[in-house]
Amino acid sequence: MLTQKQYQLLMFINKVLKETGCSPSFEEMKAAVGLKSKSGIHALIEALVEREFIRKLPHKARALEVIRLPKFKPKAIIEEEKKREIALQNSAAQIPLYGKIAAGTPIEAIANESEQISVPFEMVNRGQFYALTIEGDSMVEAGILDGDTVIIKKADTANNGEIVVALVDESEATLKILRKEGNEVVLIPCNSAYQPRRLPAQRVRVQGVLAGLMRTYH
Repeated sequence: MLTQKQYQLLMFINKVLKETGCSPSFEEMKAAVGLKSKSGIHALIEALVEREFIRKLPHKARALEVIRLPKFKPKAIIEEEKKREIALQNSAAQIPLYGKIAAGTPIEAIANESEQISVPFEMVNRGQFYALTIEGDSMVEAGILDGDTVIIKKADTANNGEIVVALVDESEATLKILRKEGNEVVLIPCNSAYQPRRLPAQRVRVQGVLAGLMRTYH
C-alpha cells in the first residue's frame, strides 16, 4: 500500500496529465504534497516507479506516465477525508431571515437584518443569501409548503423557469416561477388552484433566485 505522500503525488500527477497532457513541474509537485525539497519529490517518484505506478519516459525532461492507480486509499487519506466531511457537516453559516413571503398572495417585502438563522455552509458558500418563511400554498406542487424556510440567492436577473422572489411595484413580494415574454413577465404559481399573473416587465424586479429549502418537522 502507498504512503500518504506517495498517494497524494500519484493522484496529483495523474490529474495534471489528464488536464494538460504534461507532467507537473517539481515546484508544482512540492506544493501539491507539502514538501520543501526536490530530493523529497525524487524519492517519492522513485518509489512510485519501483512499485510500477508510474514510469519515466526516456529522452524527455521530467516526463512521467501513470501506468495504474491504486485500488485502495491509504488509511491516513481516508481519515483526513472523514475529518473534512465531518467539519463541513458541522459548519454553519448565518444569513438574515427577512420575514414571511406569501407564496399565494403577494405581500409587502420584509427586510429585517436583525434576525438571522443558521444554514449548512455548503448551501451558501458562493454569493449572498437570505432566508424567507413561506406563507401560503401556491407553490405546493414544487414541494414548497406553508411554513417552509426558503434560501434565496441575491440576484437581479433570472432565467426562464427559475423560481424567484419577484418584487411587484416596489411593494409586493412573491415567490413564483419566472417566465419572460417580450415586454411582459409572467409569474407562475405551482398550484392548479391559482392563475399565472401577467405584468409589464417594468413593474417586476427580481430580488433573488431559490437556492434551497429547509423544513422543520414537529
